[in-house]
Amino acid sequence: MDQVRIFALGGLDENGKNMTVLEINDVIFVVEAGMKFPESDQLGVEFIIPDFQYLIDNKDRIGGIFITHAHDDVAAALPYLLKQIDAPVYTGNLTANIIHERLKKEGIKRSKIHRLKRVSRQKINGIEVRTFPMTHSFPDNFGIAFGSSQGYIVYTGEYIVDYDMLKDEYLCDLNELSEIGKKGVLCLMSESQAVERDGHSAPNHRITNLIEPVFERSNSRIIVSCYTDSLFRVMEIIDLAKKHQRKIYFHDKDLRDLLKHLEQVKYYQVPKEMELTDKTFHNDMEDVMVVISGSGKNLFRKLSNIANKEDAKISFRTSDNIIIASPVVSGTELDYNNMENNIYREGGKLITLDSKKALSMHPSSEDLKMMMYLFRPKYYIPVKGEYRHLYMNANLAMKVGYGADRILVLDNGQAAVFENKILTSVSERIELEDTLIDGKENWDVTGVVLKDREVLSTDGVMIVGVGVNFKNKEIINGPDVQTRGLIYLKDADYIIKEVGNMMEECIIAAVKEKRYDNLAVRAEARDKITKYLMKETGKRPMVLPVILEINL
Repeated sequence: MDQVRIFALGGLDENGKNMTVLEINDVIFVVEAGMKFPESDQLGVEFIIPDFQYLIDNKDRIGGIFITHAHDDVAAALPYLLKQIDAPVYTGNLTANIIHERLKKEGIKRSKIHRLKRVSRQKINGIEVRTFPMTHSFPDNFGIAFGSSQGYIVYTGEYIVDYDMLKDEYLCDLNELSEIGKKGVLCLMSESQAVERDGHSAPNHRITNLIEPVFERSNSRIIVSCYTDSLFRVMEIIDLAKKHQRKIYFHDKDLRDLLKHLEQVKYYQVPKEMELTDKTFHNDMEDVMVVISGSGKNLFRKLSNIANKEDAKISFRTSDNIIIASPVVSGTELDYNNMENNIYREGGKLITLDSKKALSMHPSSEDLKMMMYLFRPKYYIPVKGEYRHLYMNANLAMKVGYGADRILVLDNGQAAVFENKILTSVSERIELEDTLIDGKENWDVTGVVLKDREVLSTDGVMIVGVGVNFKNKEIINGPDVQTRGLIYLKDADYIIKEVGNMMEECIIAAVKEKRYDNLAVRAEARDKITKYLMKETGKRPMVLPVILEINL
């Protein structure tokens, strides 16, 4: 009988960075490759991706990488993975187009992208793989069932149950799910982010009725913020502009490019006669809707720039109606608060959607129960969410009749092993470290680097420069002392003079005692100056002594 092993390289006890690994005998399947935004103390980090080392070490066994849709939390890390391993990618038609473009930008040419229908069956390395359609905020979304002699291993992906959804690219086929359940499911992995909500997510994921009153009563410009990849919500907003005969201006190129992908696969068409370009849009227009889009904290920073009149395309006006249709996500709270303050400071009208009325398109408790009912798994694994979400999802399973021995709340790297349809072990752990992406590439943003950034952001920096004769080490110029973010120089002449004296004394003493070494003297001076500054200012800045040896 097949041996089954399941573990996550990301996505457990955190929001984002989703990556689940399934091993059936010797074949590895990777499901999703996402990123997450950094915490507020991870200064300068753009985003965080999973630790790929296990996959790199076992790259010859990888049968495929499955991307359920194109949201950043499940797909943005894929280019970084494919730079290190060559493995086939399986995904939907729209997502395939988007991934192809992302890989092209990163200069990745060798990867093979296989386009799957939302309902499909195929054999990959001798393993049956089925996809089934699920409704989410991104079209072409699907879940996956991997066949084994122990039963199917099912990964639902992200979803809601919406009986009013009739568009093929969003439609969920409950019959397909039920059929898989009837054939026998060993294990069901279902997301947990919205488990604390009662009832179903639908129809409260729709925002039209919440924001249409703004369109009805307003004669002035409307500005709407929305995350770029929340396409279902973006289309609702565009449809409202069409209904109320407003021109549409897309502030950001990324969203317009994404809408072009929708147009190419004939899922949605933005009316050309209603759209304004950079050339036809101007800031005094009234009967227009401006869509501001982006991801994470960058979206709220764009709105702050507009409020502060620092945006190149659009300037804030007090008559503007600003609708925030982009909920706060983990890691963006500070930027959201700054944005609110900046808009209110300028006398803006801010309409913020109540998160209890405008629900994200993730499964609430009744949606999760329906998946348990349709698939009837032997074991249940909550995935995707902070630990409290995983815990609440596990409790929900217990309420519908699952015993504690049938529910697995795992940590990232903790492997669940199944043999003969029985869980045999959860003791094995893979050691993982987050990969922090700083700019376009990973420049080893370790804890030391982050600590340095924290010091710079709080206590500032002091640079002490001295020039010495290369031959006899005699001081020939300096010391020159510069500070940033530490003290106001005009009020602290005595500190500057004393720091310079300390630097000179360290050099002179080392030369006299015949122990001069550039690095050693700099380290000695750094320690003495740091202690002195702590005593005088109560701060511990980054101290950078520089000894420039000049060959005269």
